[in-house]
Amino acid sequence: MQKAAHILLVEDEESLAKTLALNLELENYVVSLASNGITALEAFKNFNPPADLVLLDVMMPDMDGFELCAKFKELKPEVPVIFLTAKYQSSDKIKGLKLGADDYITKPFDLEEVLLRISNLLKRIQKPIDPIFSFGSCRIDFKTFTIVDIAGVEQSLTKREIGLLELLTQNENKVISRDEIIDKLWNINENASSRTIDNYILNFRKHFELNPKEPQHFLSIRGVGYKFIA
Repeated sequence: MQKAAHILLVEDEESLAKTLALNLELENYVVSLASNGITALEAFKNFNPPADLVLLDVMMPDMDGFELCAKFKELKPEVPVIFLTAKYQSSDKIKGLKLGADDYITKPFDLEEVLLRISNLLKRIQKPIDPIFSFGSCRIDFKTFTIVDIAGVEQSLTKREIGLLELLTQNENKVISRDEIIDKLWNINENASSRTIDNYILNFRKHFELNPKEPQHFLSIRGVGYKFIA
C-alpha cells in the first residue's frame, strides 16, 4: 500500500482551489494550498519529504506559473508538475512543456479527467514500498509477515495484522478512521466492529510500545480512529 501522495496546489482563485482541494482529499491525497507564487515557492522549499506532485496555475500575482515551474525544476527536477490554466494557446502549452511540466490542462476542465491524469502520472513515478519498515528498535517485514518487537524478539503475525500495520505505517501521522480500516481489510459479511480493531491495536502496543498503557506509536483518536507515529 502506497503512502498517501502529497500534492501542492497553487491556485489564486479561492473557490476553484477549495473545490479542487476537497476532491483531491476525497481521493485520499494530502493537499497543501498556496494562492501565489511566493508562498508556493517557500512551501515547496520547506517540504520534507518533497511534494509528490504540483498542480500549478499560470496567471497569478507576484510570480506567474511559468516562472514558478522553472524554479521548482531547479530545486527538485524529479517532482512532476501539471499546469491547470486558462491559457489555451499552443504556444503557451509548448512553453509549459519545455519548462519540464508533465501535463498541461486548460480551463474549464473536467474534474474526473484531472483526477485520472493525476492518478496515472503518480502511478508511473511511484517507487515500490520497501518491504521492511523500521522505527526505533522495532521492525516490520510486510513480505514475510514477521516483526521484531520492542524486546528484540522476532514473531510471526497474521496477514490481516500485517495489513493493518501497513495501512497505519504508510499513512504516518494521519488519522485513519475505523470505517476506512474495516472497508480495506474486512469483507462486508465478516461483521468487523470497532472493538475488533481495538483488540488489534492493543496487541500492537504489546509488541511495539515500551509502556503499552502510555502508547507513543499506536494512538487511538477518540470518536474517529487510529494514528501511527514513528
